[in-house]
Amino acid sequence: MKNVLLLFSMICMAFVMNAQTVTGKVIDGTNDEPLLGATVLVRGTSIGTVTDFEGAFELKVGETGKTIEITYTGFEAKIINVTGKTDLGTITMATSALGLDEVVVTGTMDIVRDRRTPVAVSTITAAEIQAVGGNVEFPDIMKSTPSIYVANQAGGYGDSQVFTRGFSQVNTAFLLNGQPINGMEDGRMYWSNWSGMADVATAIQVQRGLGSSKLAISSVGGTTNIIMKSTQQEQGGTVAYTLGNDGYNKVTASYNTGMMENGLGLTVLLTHWQGNGWAEGTQGQGQNYFISAGYKLNEKHDFNFLLTGAPQWHDQNFDKRISDHFRSGEFNIRYNNNWGTLDGEYLTSRRNYYHKPVANLNWDYKISNNSAFNTVLYASWGRGGGSGGIGNRDNRFFTDQGQWDFDRIVAANQAANGDAEYILRNSVNNHAWYGVVSRFDTKLTESIDFSIGADLRHYQGSHFRQVRDLLGAPSYTQRGTARFDGQPREVTQEFRADPWVALTNFADLDQRIAYNNDETIQYGGVFTQLEYSNELISAYVQGAVSNQTHVRFELFNEPEANMESEKVANLGYNIKGGLSFSFDENNTVFVNTGFYSRQPFHDNIYLNFSNTVNPVTVNEDVIGLEAGYKFANRKFAANVNLYRTAWNNRTTTNTIRDGEVVNGREFVNGGFINLTNVNQLHQGIELDFGYDITRNFKFKGFASIGDWVYSDDAERDIYDDERNLISNEKALSLDGLRVGGAAQTSGGLGITWKAFEGFRFNADVYHFSRLYSNLGASEDELELPAFNLIDLGIGYNFRLANDQLLSLRANLYNALGEEYISRSNTAIPASSNDAENWNGINQDNRVKFGTTQTWNVTARYSF
Repeated sequence: MKNVLLLFSMICMAFVMNAQTVTGKVIDGTNDEPLLGATVLVRGTSIGTVTDFEGAFELKVGETGKTIEITYTGFEAKIINVTGKTDLGTITMATSALGLDEVVVTGTMDIVRDRRTPVAVSTITAAEIQAVGGNVEFPDIMKSTPSIYVANQAGGYGDSQVFTRGFSQVNTAFLLNGQPINGMEDGRMYWSNWSGMADVATAIQVQRGLGSSKLAISSVGGTTNIIMKSTQQEQGGTVAYTLGNDGYNKVTASYNTGMMENGLGLTVLLTHWQGNGWAEGTQGQGQNYFISAGYKLNEKHDFNFLLTGAPQWHDQNFDKRISDHFRSGEFNIRYNNNWGTLDGEYLTSRRNYYHKPVANLNWDYKISNNSAFNTVLYASWGRGGGSGGIGNRDNRFFTDQGQWDFDRIVAANQAANGDAEYILRNSVNNHAWYGVVSRFDTKLTESIDFSIGADLRHYQGSHFRQVRDLLGAPSYTQRGTARFDGQPREVTQEFRADPWVALTNFADLDQRIAYNNDETIQYGGVFTQLEYSNELISAYVQGAVSNQTHVRFELFNEPEANMESEKVANLGYNIKGGLSFSFDENNTVFVNTGFYSRQPFHDNIYLNFSNTVNPVTVNEDVIGLEAGYKFANRKFAANVNLYRTAWNNRTTTNTIRDGEVVNGREFVNGGFINLTNVNQLHQGIELDFGYDITRNFKFKGFASIGDWVYSDDAERDIYDDERNLISNEKALSLDGLRVGGAAQTSGGLGITWKAFEGFRFNADVYHFSRLYSNLGASEDELELPAFNLIDLGIGYNFRLANDQLLSLRANLYNALGEEYISRSNTAIPASSNDAENWNGINQDNRVKFGTTQTWNVTARYSF
């Protein structure tokens, strides 16, 4: 017996002596941050552990020669042979996007460390972006994020609008690789200018509320950072083809050289797309080019040059009365009245065309192990505009179905012999934008980090109208202006609505019509952050100060000597801070608060579209408060956020569409409404979660309940399409009115099922309710019907020889084809006669319907 025990003891000792302990640190390849809760398993056994706060792990793997597998939700599994190794060092996890390489993030980006930084944040991976497909609007990728609402998809390719916590995209900061891209004049985002973004984005991070961006920007709803791929580390390429509903076709090709021995690397992507659009008369076509050249000088200096652009044109569909959709006798949800025929050929009156090349140069300088300097120089040159009609309204003709009758217009113009023309014009919005963002980061102690930086921008904009098509008239008569001594001019040049032509070919001063004004905007900001973190606590305080100057140039309605306005300077600032506390590796609570004094937009500084400065224009005040709880373990993660944002002294601009009646006046060619002294209070609760039921079956969901209201009185100015002031109301009562545009209650559930190797199926269900009409022509509110959407997707990856891959993917959106109103610009109450209502909504309301069933199929070959 003793011999048996001795033998058993010797065997155990031998086993222990042969047991191998390995250590390592797992990080996210997107942002070099530690991955908390990654699973580390000895393959073929149940022996395993999870990574800690710093992404570190220690694992006894038993006898030598074992292989470990590291997994984390949203990332490709990592398999490592640990034979003879004790320290595996830093292990980088790549996102689970097939066909996309490692994301390279420059130092000027503000990327949140999930579960540690005390802000409400959602990160959308490359796999999720790539799965959506080419004919879906880029903002639609974000609709599974709490408090995000996407509207206006039926307007035409690229006409979507994103709302964050009830705030429009004008009041959400959008960054492209850390570079601000909202319009400097009015904060607007035109997604058509970024139509190829889904092809080049490797991650989207949505920071709701004040966020943690260090830039001197004052975002009210949140900050969305779109991260584009930089020069890739591995050699390879892709070719893809997408087919979609309503004649959509898209071809994409990309190739990267990989980082070569001489430190150079090049990535190139080219795309062409075209389609007929979901709504009638919303054809579109465009390209996308992306060039990224990287150079690693040495271990301290990295450079990356990037050039991208998405020239496109698309025809547009605007909101209209519900009754207009019954013009054919039956309800036609796709009806659009902005097009017609000329000599039997399709012609639209409303075309958006734009080309906005963007270039930036990144320099990352690693000064020491504790300090780094990062800077990005950037520039963009926007050229293009939008089409419409102008001239003698007696020469406007339409068919019985409401479409344009261009043949009759041409005949009338020719018969008038130059006395009464009605033509098509282009409203041109050109700009040149240059900027630099620089940041210095240093580690003061093991727990304290300090950052300081600068954000400088120079913007030159030009706005005028030019003739697109004379429609048979010999010329267009421009009435006299001060710049031309009050004398009328005959304008004869026509300019195509083409994004490539628009780069260099647009009207000279004497060929411009309707209006003509320029502006110069200069912006300078400094920002700083102090951050403390240890295993339990993460806290930060940030501050920023910025000065913005404006000069307006009136080129038509002032003589040359008086065309330049006085310079207006506005000082703004913000301060914010937050604290995160982790009870253990699973449970974290956070709180943050801040105050913004935000400068008014350029378009609100000058009265009545003139050089006269508005004396009551003041900074907007934004006060935010947020608290949250985060739970995460190996299989389940959840976030709960409470928020309250008070926004005072704000100004808004709303569009009056063709034919809309405001205050008893019909605006045949549309117009504008400016609201000033507007106060809003947005508060609510958000929940999102993910549960890995098994390695191959995942469940996720989100819910948002908001309470967004206006308060106090406001002032309203109404203008016609040529920017003439029509009326002014000093005391517009808004107290208690619901904020419209976005659903105040929303939620969704989704599953992802990987039934077998290479196969993936997903299904998502969404609910939207408590959606109210936009504030515009009246101080009333209208609650729109709730709606539900179902999206389905299926894909399969074929592993080919030599690490090549063929991926097939099909998506079906709004699978049941539900008909719903996406937004309304009027608030006319329901009629007592049900025949005059649609789903309980008065048919006189001007609405935009959402898209019904759409689909796409993509084949992608990666080599």
